[in-house]
Amino acid sequence: MIVTAVDHRVQSPHDVGPSASWREVVGAYISLMKLRVIELLLVTTLPAMVLAQEGLPPLWLTMVTLLGGTFAAGSAHAYNQVLERDIDAVMHRTRRRVVTASIVSPRAAFVFATALLVAAVVMMLVWVNPVAAALTAVANLFYVLIYTVLLKRRTTQNIVWGGVAGCLPTLIGWSAVTGSLAWPPVLLFLIVFFWTPPHYWPLAMRYREDYERAGVPMLPVVASARRVAAQILAYSWAMVVTSLALWPVAGLGWLYGVGAVLTGTWFLAEAHRLYGLARRDSHGAGLKAMRLFHGSITYLTLLFVAVMADVLVFA
Repeated sequence: MIVTAVDHRVQSPHDVGPSASWREVVGAYISLMKLRVIELLLVTTLPAMVLAQEGLPPLWLTMVTLLGGTFAAGSAHAYNQVLERDIDAVMHRTRRRVVTASIVSPRAAFVFATALLVAAVVMMLVWVNPVAAALTAVANLFYVLIYTVLLKRRTTQNIVWGGVAGCLPTLIGWSAVTGSLAWPPVLLFLIVFFWTPPHYWPLAMRYREDYERAGVPMLPVVASARRVAAQILAYSWAMVVTSLALWPVAGLGWLYGVGAVLTGTWFLAEAHRLYGLARRDSHGAGLKAMRLFHGSITYLTLLFVAVMADVLVFA
């Protein structure tokens, strides 16, 4: 997931009274939602809906599903910042988040997160269907309770299993259209599941000292750069193989096939490059790992756009 820091101090009416403008208040609460992260979740939701519909889904259904997903993910991120404010305080990358910087109080952030979650589930239940509503609630609670509370501080595999929450938008998008699940969305789910470690571990390699200072056992903190790069490579291969399996299972055409092959080849080349660098220079690999982190965002976006484009061209 992408993590962004707040670049200026804004105030909350819960904390500092009338000196804050409404723009500053809104900005503080919006920052809790991490909308730049949510963009990537929506990139996986909409193509799943298009694939399920075999064309463009109804506009109202699309809007409600994407807005509900935005609220649910924003809620999870706000809960996360409440629960991890002690960690965020000692990490350079996160110490200026609004809860950690005492701009928004933990209580206010918790209430905001709860309101977003309730709104998301109610929207999905009333205007979409019970399956999509249930999956939306599961995604939020999995991220908050399983990843943030249970796994992150206890295991090096935290991001692997905690990343399940980030995979669920593929199932939510499909079920929003069909009210059920099938093999194509399961493969979309697995693509994102295998993508998560090659996406997040390069970031953790770059900010290894931050995680070590915070006592978070991310794999790059407890393992050599070579071992981390080897696992990134293994997950990358699994991701690309799964993306190719989606081609026949979902009945996609040559447009998706070409896109999957080209983007997969490029991603594997980058993963092999990082592994080769880690074998030669572990410190240098940590400094240059962000190239794969940023590249992973481009890869996932292009792959899911290829799914959507293929369906719309050949529908």
